Amino acid sequence: MGRRLHFIGGVIAVVVATAALYNYVSVQRHVFSVISSDERNSGITVWAHYQYFIVPTSLVFDVRGLSGEKSPADVTRVLFQFAATMKERDFERVTLSSHGQPKFLLTGEYFSNLGAEYGVQNPVYTMRTLPENVYKLDGTAAFGTWTGGLLGVVGKQMEDFIELHKQWYINDIAQDGS
Repeated sequence: MGRRLHFIGGVIAVVVATAALYNYVSVQRHVFSVISSDERNSGITVWAHYQYFIVPTSLVFDVRGLSGEKSPADVTRVLFQFAATMKERDFERVTLSSHGQPKFLLTGEYFSNLGAEYGVQNPVYTMRTLPENVYKLDGTAAFGTWTGGLLGVVGKQMEDFIELHKQWYINDIAQDGS
């Protein structure tokens, strides 16, 4: 019985190590590259991996920590830069998480568009329209789409942008101080 448990434990360890290596090579190293290649990204900690570490069609973008001077625009820039590095990949969805807790979803198509448009599209436009492309975990829209005069619409979009970040990771960081 002891040999059997030892063997099973060894197999599990190999499977876990293989999944971790696969996620690092396929996804996480791209996040490290994004953060290290732009000095503005210093102080932002993000883990990226496949859902459950094994579902390659579902990506998780998990904010783990920020230094005090970082803003929602900084985190969004890292997301956009990461999307640019992953733009050739097809995902069904991308989960926005905080400290391992899923908070919101993006469609894989929208994530690919973010990557394709990074460096081409006006980043302020992309930032302010981000919330209307975010979904709750049940698949319903997390934020509305605004219409009307330009100043009013932009103001409401930026309010939604800040609220998205509060619900996504800021409230978590404020609670535990990381």
